[in-house]
Amino acid sequence: MTLDRRIVLKGAAVAAAATGLAAPALAQNQVKWRMQALWDPGTTPQKFEERFVKRVGELTGGKFTIDLFAGGQIVPAAQAFDAVRGGAFEMMKTFDGYEAGKIPAFAFTSTIPFGFPESDQFEAWFYEMGGLEMAREAYAPAGLVYVAPTIYGQEPIHSKVPITRIADLAGKKGRFVGLASAVMAAFGVSVSPLPTGEVYSALDKGVIDIADRGDLTANFEAGLAEVAKHVVLPGVHQPTTATSYVANRRAHDALPAEFKAALTVAAREISTSLRQHILVQDVLVLDKYKAKGCTIHMLDGADILANRPKAVAAWQAATKDNALAKKIIGSQIDFMKKLGVLA
Repeated sequence: MTLDRRIVLKGAAVAAAATGLAAPALAQNQVKWRMQALWDPGTTPQKFEERFVKRVGELTGGKFTIDLFAGGQIVPAAQAFDAVRGGAFEMMKTFDGYEAGKIPAFAFTSTIPFGFPESDQFEAWFYEMGGLEMAREAYAPAGLVYVAPTIYGQEPIHSKVPITRIADLAGKKGRFVGLASAVMAAFGVSVSPLPTGEVYSALDKGVIDIADRGDLTANFEAGLAEVAKHVVLPGVHQPTTATSYVANRRAHDALPAEFKAALTVAAREISTSLRQHILVQDVLVLDKYKAKGCTIHMLDGADILANRPKAVAAWQAATKDNALAKKIIGSQIDFMKKLGVLA
């Protein structure tokens, strides 16, 4: 064999070895997840989840892709928690209050009825007052990672009858979930924690008189103006709202640090952009409700203030004496006092 041929063959072997090493390394940097959201296809919040997965891809140079599914497309919404926990798919968008019956701490990481009146205050609790770490502590025993919240403002009450004061809630049949269930029950509401997808039909058939569902725009898109002609604001049962990006722990732990960072950065960007979008749309959509024959009822601030102590007592009872739940609501109460929300 000539010297030149030996050099060529050696070079080819080195190149092949290099190629063999490079291919697995590249594969390791390509990650594909599946995520099921809360929302119906084509709705405003689902469009923002599309922006979330797109942003994760942009931040990782296309190396981390997330296939997005609408609510119920992979599993029924009520099964998403266990499905992600078991690894059926890697990530979900959820409302922590759905699982508050099993994990009391979740009651306080989703919304505080009669609590924080401004979404920036609730977000500050998460990012500046240790709330994010406490939410992650609550999810950890289930083998799940709380990635980040999406925080926006109030959700209204839709009613088949006029509600002009807090006392009017007594004796009504209503759909509420999470901590709102406990608080509204304290005000005399017979609560049914129906799935979101059943709210329209339950109002239409008279199974319930009043309902929480989503923000004003999402509810209009869902047709609630057709079946409940009274819109009650502010939404004292859910003055601010946090939905959550939650991932399977093993899948999350396997991510490179920069991919984990991409999730949290994209989540906070979407939280801000959705909140600002809803802020604008809420003003515009009220005219659409009126055009459909709906009446907007504004609760009196003094009435809300006078009834807040009853809500606070319901918060305390909802901890079920769980140490972490008590720690979370204690932190929130302390912050609300500093903000002047609570005396």
